[in-house]
Amino acid sequence: MGMARSSPGVQRVAAILNFIVDHPGQAFTLTDLVKALRLSRATCHALLTGLVDVGYLYRTSDKNYMLGPSLASIGRIALQHASPLQVAQPEMRALADEFDVFCAAYFREGEDIVVRDRAASASHVGWSTPTGARLKLRAPFGSIFYAWRPEAEAKAWLDAAEPPATPEHRESMLQGMRFLREHGYSVHTRNPRAVGAERPPEQVFREESSIFPAVLLPKLEDGVDYPLISIIAPVFELRGQIAFVLGLSGFTGVTQGTEIKRIAQRLTSACARISTFITGQSRSPS
Repeated sequence: MGMARSSPGVQRVAAILNFIVDHPGQAFTLTDLVKALRLSRATCHALLTGLVDVGYLYRTSDKNYMLGPSLASIGRIALQHASPLQVAQPEMRALADEFDVFCAAYFREGEDIVVRDRAASASHVGWSTPTGARLKLRAPFGSIFYAWRPEAEAKAWLDAAEPPATPEHRESMLQGMRFLREHGYSVHTRNPRAVGAERPPEQVFREESSIFPAVLLPKLEDGVDYPLISIIAPVFELRGQIAFVLGLSGFTGVTQGTEIKRIAQRLTSACARISTFITGQSRSPS
């Protein structure tokens, strides 16, 4: 069965409301709307009359139309109660179950990264971060919050790290951020130079060590096996800034590049849907 098409009448109502919302503080005559939306005068008048009757538009004494009190009330309620995490939760649950991993939502708060929500697969046991954990904004994980910022800002962040990033580590981070911008996700693998048992992320992120357990990949090849730790991708807000990021972690063994790309595609598609909810604008996954 094909996807059902929306009613032309609904599309025309949405076009009228969207046009008026896109011009805040302005009012429009019937003639203005007919010309702008290329509707017949009779159709446009009938739709406007119906929208005024239900309070979604208001008709002034000089026959101009503007947003009405009912629509404003709906907007206030939606703003108060619609949460991006409500939309993210089923996406996170599906990703965790499909790939037998943990999926967490990470928000930046100043110089910290905070875990606001998480989902774990029923059978998975492994490295994870509890809800409410605060992680230091440090490389390589924190690089996603700088990937869409001016490169000078990203370099300043790396230069301010304690201990300072080595030239090799600095260039590796910048290459990883370029990969992130190009593909819409980043891949972290185990660092062969890091030794010892795995520790809780909140402990690792607080340590001041130049040897971090994860490496940010600058490229990904199909036929190569990688000791995968995590894949992360951004959710964007209306201004094009990152609202929060979703991260999949808890992978075991090695994962081939083609499979990492498949998992990343699922993750970026989920992030794109959440971004669309936040912004009201479709954002295709990279």
